[in-house]
Amino acid sequence: MNTFLNRRGRQTTSLRDPSPDTTSGSASPPDTGVDISSTDYAHRRRELMKMMADLKSMGAEALIDLPSVVVIGGQSAGKSSLVEAVSGINVPRDSGTCTRCPMECTMSSHATSWSCSITLRMSFDSNGKDMAKTITVPFGRTITDRNEVEVWLRRAQSAILNPNLPSSSFHTKTIEELRSAKNTLKFSRNVVCVSIEDPDATDLSFYDLPGLIQNEEAETVALVKGLVEHYTQKKNTIILTTIPMSDDMENQQSMSLARAADPDGKRTIGVLTKPDTLGAGAINQRKKWVEIIEGHSEDHKLRHGFYCVRLPDDAERSQRLSRAELQRRAAEYFDTTSPWNGVTDRHRFGIPGFVSDVSRLLIQLIEEALPRLREDIDKLLAQCNKEFDGLPPPLANDPQIEVLGRVNTFCDVFKGYVNGSHENKRLAQQNRALYAIFKRDIRGTAPDFRPFEKPEEYAPLDDTEGKMTLTERDPGVKTMGIYEISKVIQEAIGWELPNNVPYQAKANLITGFIKLWAAPSERCLAGVNDVLDQVIDTLIGIHFGRFRVLEGYVGNLIRTQVDICKALAKEAVKKALDLETTPYYTQNTHYLQTLSEKWLAYYKVVRHIPNRAPLAYESVYRSEPPESKALRALAEAGYTNLSIPDLARLLPPDSREKELIVMADVRAYYHVAYKRVIDHIPLTIEHALHHALAEQLSQSLLTSLLTDVASGSNFSERMNELVSEDPSVAQKRASLSTRKQRLSDIRRRLVTFGNNV
Repeated sequence: MNTFLNRRGRQTTSLRDPSPDTTSGSASPPDTGVDISSTDYAHRRRELMKMMADLKSMGAEALIDLPSVVVIGGQSAGKSSLVEAVSGINVPRDSGTCTRCPMECTMSSHATSWSCSITLRMSFDSNGKDMAKTITVPFGRTITDRNEVEVWLRRAQSAILNPNLPSSSFHTKTIEELRSAKNTLKFSRNVVCVSIEDPDATDLSFYDLPGLIQNEEAETVALVKGLVEHYTQKKNTIILTTIPMSDDMENQQSMSLARAADPDGKRTIGVLTKPDTLGAGAINQRKKWVEIIEGHSEDHKLRHGFYCVRLPDDAERSQRLSRAELQRRAAEYFDTTSPWNGVTDRHRFGIPGFVSDVSRLLIQLIEEALPRLREDIDKLLAQCNKEFDGLPPPLANDPQIEVLGRVNTFCDVFKGYVNGSHENKRLAQQNRALYAIFKRDIRGTAPDFRPFEKPEEYAPLDDTEGKMTLTERDPGVKTMGIYEISKVIQEAIGWELPNNVPYQAKANLITGFIKLWAAPSERCLAGVNDVLDQVIDTLIGIHFGRFRVLEGYVGNLIRTQVDICKALAKEAVKKALDLETTPYYTQNTHYLQTLSEKWLAYYKVVRHIPNRAPLAYESVYRSEPPESKALRALAEAGYTNLSIPDLARLLPPDSREKELIVMADVRAYYHVAYKRVIDHIPLTIEHALHHALAEQLSQSLLTSLLTDVASGSNFSERMNELVSEDPSVAQKRASLSTRKQRLSDIRRRLVTFGNNV
């Protein structure tokens, strides 16, 4: 292919009949005077144009960027006259905006006589949204009289602008009726397709877009501009912008839009119109335009340059002169009028050279784009197949089998979650975390006994392992020292013998921490309930989500049963906590006795540690407990293998022995009960909630399902209703199926193109 630019970017030559080019796949003959319509190049050109027409009729333009040519221009720029000169037909003309939808004009020279046919390509609905499938509607009959084309184009545009009416209702309307009618839409992106068979034409296809306007309503101006931008922004689009030479280039909105879409000017061609409006005295203007045409203007450079055409005026149009006569007059004008007759590249003047070059450029663009188009279609088809395969297949089973099968599978999977099977550990793992928090909270209710007269001045002594932080202590726990314990004892004394500590004193202290266990238990159960809800909702979505009616119906049955088990579990937890109230009892007496002795010795030792500073005790204790330091000192003196109870026996009698015994016994019982309840409550929840639900769910669901469904008038209809497919899924499957077929057809047309030429 010949290029339009040399390396400096200067326009040097226009496209001519190229020599055969084996590298590009073209087989174009040299310019030898042979009728190129009968050459191999002409044959391939016709096949390429036919393929493009087929792809457009399939709706490919909405999916991939097809090579195309668009004609844009402002009102009174000569755009309509240019379209008429190129196509050889008359297009509608009116004051104001006449063209209100794109017109695609396809010309073919492969004919022995002139004819024209019109179709409507409907790719968008009345709201301007893409339709699932492009519809091509034949409009009227084949036209053999050029003078009838204009009225048929008006009729076709009216049919496009009134999609709610049958297109056939416009076939007989007159121009006056069409002008006076009020259209449903102001503009449309649907296309009037004009196919012209003309033995004197050059094979070419282009879009004629509505003329750019500035002096109408803002909404109308924006609609036209948006339509033009929709076409010009496509990277495979050649932009033909009409520029009247009677005005400055800088004033042309079409040129501004072309620059915005094609800033480097690689796919824009300027078509200069109305050269005969420049008077003899407009010397500077003529000189400026000559520089632009010759490619010497630094401000206005396009890769494919500018063409200058003289189009018929109103008087010449009224004479209905032949195309040959109009082209002869234009050629005579350019050959005899200065300064145009002084321009070396004569191919830059007149319609024939312009049309020939644009035709060849379009064919070149199509040839180069074919591999990319195939790749784009393959990617779109692969994505479409992926989305299609991701949808659930249409229901194949009997509805009753489908419903019961899904219920049974749901129940089996939920049992797996409850039992913590290898595949379904989520419920067990989350609940174990909640039970660990429950254990920490119960540990935080340990009695805060400090065996001192001023307990607030000393650090807590109830965490012998150093694992609890002050922030983990339950706010309901009160710090109690010697005096506080003595008061509890005194308040509990009834008819006890002297020096006997009443049982009720210890019972009251035990009650103090037992009553704090209700809140952690409730929080634990609430957390477990939340996890259960999440698991149930997830499983309902997985097993029933495909069928919205079934999901809603069975989901309500499941959640009802879950709520019943939650209520039973709440009652079971309450009963489990009630077991920890009076009587306070354990058969683990050996453990209880050991703990009591340990705590009594511990309390005695910490009361008699010499040189122990209040408030500083915590830091001392954290580094090395004083009792440990004392045992280490005794070991260094030769008294080895001693324990805290041994250390306590070395101490003198304590006047507060009675209070220390109460502290030790209560603290020991707390530890026994703590060990018991941190297992009992989680096990109660597991059995009363999860296992009970897992055991009852299947029978409950099937009973409720069969009872409710069978009570209806038509069992079969109800089962069909339950597994009726979500309309959105069915709609998406149909849409993807249509798109898949559409893409497959387009791919087949692209792939098989080479075999047909």
